[in-house]
Amino acid sequence: MQYQISGTVMQTVAIDLAPGETVYSQTNTMAWMNDQVRMDTHTGGGFFAGLKRSFGGGSFFITDFTASGAGHVAFAPRFPGTIVPALLQPGQSLICRKETFLVAQKSVTLELAWQKRLGAGFFGGDGFILQKVTGPGLVWLDLSGELVERDLAPGEKLLVHAGHVGVFEPSVGFDIQIVQGFKNVLFGGEGLFLATLTGPGHIWLQSMPILNLAEEIGRYLPRQGGDTGSGSAAGGLAAGAALGAAGGLLGSLLGGDS
Repeated sequence: MQYQISGTVMQTVAIDLAPGETVYSQTNTMAWMNDQVRMDTHTGGGFFAGLKRSFGGGSFFITDFTASGAGHVAFAPRFPGTIVPALLQPGQSLICRKETFLVAQKSVTLELAWQKRLGAGFFGGDGFILQKVTGPGLVWLDLSGELVERDLAPGEKLLVHAGHVGVFEPSVGFDIQIVQGFKNVLFGGEGLFLATLTGPGHIWLQSMPILNLAEEIGRYLPRQGGDTGSGSAAGGLAAGAALGAAGGLLGSLLGGDS
């Protein structure tokens, strides 16, 4: 299996498959493929497996891409970012935020990663439900914006805006810490809590939380009844954005993701 990552801001990963090789992705990420690749969409282990994946922020269905000959298939993320390849050894895992999984070899497992500390879940915004990928095999993860990697020494702590947490090794502790100072909470715009990452272990941070991007785009969407409206399509888009924002309001406030 060979692959090539192309692009800068909107990257794609193109994978060449030998006959019989399979990769899988969550729905709506395949960009193109040749006629030697067969698609098979399923729940990935039954109804409850799909339900758990949906609860974790993924898609209910997953799609296998299997080569019958010399296969070629490409995948593209749904937002600007950086594709990170990781070759996992047997039993080796990575913890990633729910939207980072792009595609993986069939031998890689994808499952929920529940946090041991409930506080990290209830007050960490997106931190409560993370995903875990476990080898052996190749996995491609997608982080929004640019990528920053750091190695944390044992006991070293890094306070991170929750939206910038991308991927970390299981040896890294994940928790939340309340922002100190009334003015910081009220006027700082960082939310009530910050994520705390504690070493040892490797971490991957992302420079542009997708909710921040969505919020900035929302500022330029036409408002119904305003003088910048561009028809019913724009109004529907604005309404959809408003519904999505309302759905994530609580988690964004607590986790400081928007």
